Amino acid sequence: MNSKEILINKIMKKTALVAVIGLGYVGLPLAVEKAKVGYKTIGFDIQKSKVDMVNLGENYIGDVVDSELKHLANKGLLSATTDFSFVKDADFIAICVPTPLDEYQQPDISYVKNSAIEISKYLKKASIVVLESTTYPGTTEELLLPILQEGSGLKCGQDFFLAFSPERVDPGNLIYKTKNTPKVVGGVGKDATEIASAMYRNVLEGEIFEASSPKVAEMEKILENTYRNINIGLANEMAIICNKMGINVWEVIEAAKTKPYGFQAFYPGPGLGGHCIPLDPFYLTWKAKEYDYHTRLIEISGEINNYMPEYVIERSSKILNRFRKPLNGSKILILGVAYKQDIDDYRESPALKVINNFEREGCIVEFYDPYIDKYKFKHEVKYGIEELNIDKLRDADLVVITTAHTKVDYNFIQTNSQYIFDTKNAMKNVKNRDNIELL
Repeated sequence: MNSKEILINKIMKKTALVAVIGLGYVGLPLAVEKAKVGYKTIGFDIQKSKVDMVNLGENYIGDVVDSELKHLANKGLLSATTDFSFVKDADFIAICVPTPLDEYQQPDISYVKNSAIEISKYLKKASIVVLESTTYPGTTEELLLPILQEGSGLKCGQDFFLAFSPERVDPGNLIYKTKNTPKVVGGVGKDATEIASAMYRNVLEGEIFEASSPKVAEMEKILENTYRNINIGLANEMAIICNKMGINVWEVIEAAKTKPYGFQAFYPGPGLGGHCIPLDPFYLTWKAKEYDYHTRLIEISGEINNYMPEYVIERSSKILNRFRKPLNGSKILILGVAYKQDIDDYRESPALKVINNFEREGCIVEFYDPYIDKYKFKHEVKYGIEELNIDKLRDADLVVITTAHTKVDYNFIQTNSQYIFDTKNAMKNVKNRDNIELL
């Protein structure tokens, strides 16, 4: 049998050893799903604390079921290590490492590159490498392919195979998880696509869409999040315009939603947060410059979204002015620092920028989040209040809602607060709205 036949045979018999590089919000759920269907799965992470927790069956990711992780670890189907040499025995290697932007808003692909270099030292024949980290179109073939071939001495498409399959994790989504979300796969050659698809079909319940190349799959993921970025930018600009015109933007959106075609609702807020939407479009912006093209629409929506934390301060200042209070010295209570409701993730959360902007204006700021008791911003750790009580609410000159957590009693907040600026329409069901202003 050739390398493809050997690998397909192992995948179908579930004797393939799976390696997952990176045990974060993408890697750990993926490792769990592969182990659940019977593949022996080993995860790698540079953080020993994560590795130790996985080996003990202790969960740290919201989208993973505690009991499932414990069972898989105890059964020996899932384990973790900080030693990269385990890759020498791996048949299917998934790269799920971070791809952030650097301080100049350019792609930082160092994690992907370093992973590829380490994999190349141990890569064996009849194996496949699949990149799942979101990145710019061309990464798989222009960066990974030469590193893996030169470092291993093996030939792609003959000795080993390479593909890209973008992660589509949506933390906190109650319907779509790793297991049932459709998967896009684009391989370097048809054989790679077929092999990667065979694995995902054995593991996942969602549809598998086979793209003609890694570049198509890479661009597809960028399009997903650029679409959301631009439409949220439109919603934010509508919120600014509606405020100037004295129109309730939330009611406008609800009215537009009644159209059964041609409209999808996006909502304004204090800015963009999370691991994908604020970052991914800039991968395309950066790559497009190679082709002498300026991505105007993407950059304009980015400017609008990046302005929103500052806009929250401007609106808050106007509210306080009505009570003859300046920003400087005012007590501000921020409700919610997670980037979306009902999760404990604050990556790129606009609430952190809002807090920082308030503090720069001389405000005395406290925050409460039922999921997050502390966070780190610009190398400084901030601690939240332990309990949202009457004294804290009444003491604040202004309560600003930046995350619409459902675990919060908004009637209690309305009753005991002097004034509230709701940037997420979290208080839509509160009857007495005399002391509430919406974004």
